[in-house]
Amino acid sequence: MNLIDLLEEAGLTGRGGAMFPTSVKLRAAFDARADLIVNACDGEVGTHKDAMVVAEHLRELEHGAGLVARKVHWAAHRGSDTEDRLLDAGLPVLSLPARYVASEESALVNLLHGGLARPVMRRAPIARGARDSRGRRLPPTLVLNAETVWRIGQIERYGPGWFRSVGTPDEPGPRLVTIGGSVERPGVYETAAGVPLRELLTAAGAFAVGAVGLGGLGGGWLSAGDAWSETWSDAALAAHGLRTGTGAISVLEHSACPLLHVAQLARFAAGESAGQCGPCMFGVPAVAAQVARLADGVLPSAEFAQLQQRLQLLSGRGACRYPDGVAGFLSSALRTFRADVSAHLAGACIVMKERAGAAG
Repeated sequence: MNLIDLLEEAGLTGRGGAMFPTSVKLRAAFDARADLIVNACDGEVGTHKDAMVVAEHLRELEHGAGLVARKVHWAAHRGSDTEDRLLDAGLPVLSLPARYVASEESALVNLLHGGLARPVMRRAPIARGARDSRGRRLPPTLVLNAETVWRIGQIERYGPGWFRSVGTPDEPGPRLVTIGGSVERPGVYETAAGVPLRELLTAAGAFAVGAVGLGGLGGGWLSAGDAWSETWSDAALAAHGLRTGTGAISVLEHSACPLLHVAQLARFAAGESAGQCGPCMFGVPAVAAQVARLADGVLPSAEFAQLQQRLQLLSGRGACRYPDGVAGFLSSALRTFRADVSAHLAGACIVMKERAGAAG
């Protein structure tokens, strides 16, 4: 059985967050004789799994990459430990700035071929040859997440049956997750879809859980109650408008004001855009400013309605999907923390009131 058939039988999907069938991407890449970029950037907030794969499984990772393409480039953020390890191993490194959008798929291809590390506007499928921001046709180049490439090598070695021995029929195979925040044992854990989320939280030593963030800036939030009762899978999380995504799990402590935390992330998001279109240049900073005012308890109710409207307008209007992710993340926060939102609109903070009550 050839590699594409093995991957199709295994049901491997991309571990970078999109969860697109890897066999489909490889078929197009093989037909186009595409080069490969192994994305080892850990581009999403709160993820460290690519760094772990490079640090602990580099030879297996190289084996997987060799199965996919003859010419392989290794993408890492400039100055990172991952870049140092790849360079020490004598591998050709595509070094990029440590910015959120710089490790997006089309941004990597654009950088490789002499452009900036920014997402290419309205791109075609990369494996068939995309166009850069100036309309030039780029050589066919496939981008795969480091964990995906590692899993390709494992499936070739151990077979589809091994891969499907964990997970669910629709979401098979082992997955890496990064768990951080209010936990005693932060780090990268191997798990699979269908595992109760409480098992992951317990394994990491979660304490005083107020809420759980999933998927970084491209994801959203679960209340503490939902987090302890929910299953970690795309099928289960769909009811909350969420996905497993990049495997980032962040525990927010009960004593922390969730809106202040969300405002900090929104401020970060406003500074990380590519600045290529109106939604990124103006829309994301505008909603970040309003979320900050909400967190400070000085946002009028009328302006809150405007914030909600702006979040709806952000989705689907950007040159890339970055504004969509930020809008989804913030909308999820407003739903999950609705009681806190109401209190802040009234000029109060639930967390601060609880602290004051405890002190009294």
